[in-house]
Amino acid sequence: MRSSVIERKTTETDVYSSLAIEGSGKYDIDTKCGFLDHMLELFSRHGRFDLSVKCNGDTYVDYHHSVEDIGIVLGQCFLEALGDKKGIKRYGTATVPMDEALVITALDISGRSYLVFNADMPTEKVGDFDTELVKEFFTAFARECKVTLHINLLYGENTHHIIEGIFKSFGRAIKEAVRIDENSKGEIPSTKGVL
Repeated sequence: MRSSVIERKTTETDVYSSLAIEGSGKYDIDTKCGFLDHMLELFSRHGRFDLSVKCNGDTYVDYHHSVEDIGIVLGQCFLEALGDKKGIKRYGTATVPMDEALVITALDISGRSYLVFNADMPTEKVGDFDTELVKEFFTAFARECKVTLHINLLYGENTHHIIEGIFKSFGRAIKEAVRIDENSKGEIPSTKGVL
């Protein structure tokens, strides 16, 4: 079973995460940010990953350090759990409607970190969550997991719906990319021989 546990402690945050790729969508999330908890729960359920994330951060400043460091740790969890990446499908794409919003996420577990984020937020906050932090989360994840990640909002009006669509489509896209391809089990899906 592909799984990992990563802990990261800094002067700003203390983050713990455990991940089981072959899961059932069970989650145990406590980031001290209700909106982020909700988004990670959606990600876990739609990706069918078993995920635990605990974070104690300097939320008296704002949520920036917590969100970024959770993205770092979650990216490291996936990188470690995937190991040599033999047999994975490598590519994943998901188009998700969330009421009036429509999001497409495509990713390549390529060994190359790159983020394209085309999702302008109509509002600066959802509750007490700064919406610019969504991009910070995915920047950190893509860098640490060494994936090429494209997130595109086609349209949408409600910021909560847009962000929810992003996390759901991300979960479904990465679920597809990490799946073992029975036709190439044991092979690295690259002409280079490594990812």
